Amino acid sequence: MAEFVKLNPSDLKALHEQNPYLVSYNVEFAEVTGGTFWKAYTPEQIAGTELFHVEPSKDGIAAMYKDLMQVYPPIDLYNPKLRKLTKDLGTTWCRVSGTWATKTYYDFDGEYTDGKVPEGYLNVLTKEQWIGVLDFVRDCNLKLKVSVANCPGLHSAEEPWPSTEAEKLFKFSKEYGVPIQAAEFANEPNMLEDTGFPKGYTAAHYRRDADLFATWLKENYPECLYVGPSDTGGADVSFGKMKKESGGVEQLARHSATCPELMEGAKVPVDVFSYHYYNGISDRLASVMPAGHWDASEANSEDYLDTAIKFCRAYIPYRDKYCTGGEMWVTESGDAGGGGDTWASTYLDVLRTLNELGGFSALTRGVIFHNTLTASDYAYLARFVHDPRPNFFAVKLWIDLMGTTVYASGEPVREGAHVYVQSYKADPTKKCYLIINNSETETTTVDVPNDGLIWVLNGKDGFKRSTIMTLNGRDLVLGENWELPDLSGDPISAGKIELAPMTCTFLVV
Repeated sequence: MAEFVKLNPSDLKALHEQNPYLVSYNVEFAEVTGGTFWKAYTPEQIAGTELFHVEPSKDGIAAMYKDLMQVYPPIDLYNPKLRKLTKDLGTTWCRVSGTWATKTYYDFDGEYTDGKVPEGYLNVLTKEQWIGVLDFVRDCNLKLKVSVANCPGLHSAEEPWPSTEAEKLFKFSKEYGVPIQAAEFANEPNMLEDTGFPKGYTAAHYRRDADLFATWLKENYPECLYVGPSDTGGADVSFGKMKKESGGVEQLARHSATCPELMEGAKVPVDVFSYHYYNGISDRLASVMPAGHWDASEANSEDYLDTAIKFCRAYIPYRDKYCTGGEMWVTESGDAGGGGDTWASTYLDVLRTLNELGGFSALTRGVIFHNTLTASDYAYLARFVHDPRPNFFAVKLWIDLMGTTVYASGEPVREGAHVYVQSYKADPTKKCYLIINNSETETTTVDVPNDGLIWVLNGKDGFKRSTIMTLNGRDLVLGENWELPDLSGDPISAGKIELAPMTCTFLVV
């Protein structure tokens, strides 16, 4: 059934002020050092004309990695195109972390230039590589967030965590003039040993060591925010499509812990409460965890779009308990764990991205770190060539248009009418609406009370899995010297307008 939306910009209730850096992103540690990461999908798989399938192995997911992953060289953070497009997104948070960060040795003295890795670690970060990160952060005017090493090479489960490695990273960064501004102790600690922690590591060991890290951080780098626990849910919180009774991401781990097990009894409170969230399990891992995978035909459904919002609601009570009055950060997010779905680089994922930003922003104040800036199929920019994907332009518009005052839209979320509203960044006296029509068949009618501006996003030629997105009918592709295309809105007059099926629309009135 076609939906009708009446805009009332002068009669809206303000909810809160949003963090201006809501739209942020990750650069994987595996990118910085070089290492294994998810193989790219083929053009046919992206278009949906070829299915992706990997036969499950009785030896578990580790035995399947040869078909799922490949080794990549270190990223060139001095690439002028990458730098230029990063600057186009403006000042925001850049998180340099990931599973590899937990197992990285900081070789700032050139001790391991022969390619060997110290025992108990997985990889080595050189001083030159970290300088590349710091130069990138400084040149692009970003705010730097990290996690630190906590692996068998550093200590055993029964030995308290030592700050020796972390001190290298923090001290060098500060002396170089690019201090670390936020830090979490570990990436996805609920996976325990499988995230890289020492053998036999438990939630109790984590609480002990997180307190040691937090105490060290506050004594030596008090200006740095302490963020945590950055877990991925567990038996107490369903992940993506999976129901509690079918299990969650803990199916991939030999041992796992819940958020309360990681946080209850900790002596040092976090400054910011954080968690990781993906809408489900990607095509790559669908054969391993079929209960967690969404088909492309479901990617515009109410259930699919609501999963991120449900997850946010599930974590708010934990934030209120363990970080009362604090912000809530999603320190990794994207359409699917396991490097993204086959449609992650297409227009179809824009609906999910914008709906997550709008729904999260209406519920709480915080930051969402998209995973990633330029690695794998869910990145804002294509790997190596750094061409912008539809999501890049979608979040660019959000950053440019959405102000920080969040309002209650007065419209219930329903198919064809996901309505979110914030102040207009260029003129806070005006309102900027985001209206997502996720119906594949019905138009949505909007009653606009006065003249304004409109930005309508769609897949090129109406193809929802197009790798090119249109804005008011114009293709969004780079011009000469990597210049952004025209992102201006078109004028509209007061009255009724119709929004086509499968469109995302920004309206300023």
